[in-house]
Amino acid sequence: MEKKILFYGMTKEKMCFNHILLNALDLSEAGFEVKIIFEGGSVKLIEGFEQESSGPYKKAKEKGLIAGICYACSKVMGVLEVNEKSNLPLLKDMNGHAGMKKYAEEGYQIISM
Repeated sequence: MEKKILFYGMTKEKMCFNHILLNALDLSEAGFEVKIIFEGGSVKLIEGFEQESSGPYKKAKEKGLIAGICYACSKVMGVLEVNEKSNLPLLKDMNGHAGMKKYAEEGYQIISM
């Protein structure tokens, strides 16, 4: 069985989201297929992460682990324009939000934090 994990990050706490990123990187290096979605309050973290010259966000982005950012939450929280500049996909497959269904259908274990 293929090992697939989706981290559905809701937390707006940078330290907590860093743990999502670190775990995603660790699992990816161990051979898991890993994806990360920024949803809820976490969409406000993108601007700060983008300004960092290194760190787990940059590594996860370079490795293609970040599936995208919730479009609706970015819009409602006033960070849509900033998040568009990250060049990460803005996801809106579930009534404007980033849905889990695609990943559940593809056999991902979903972890929401």
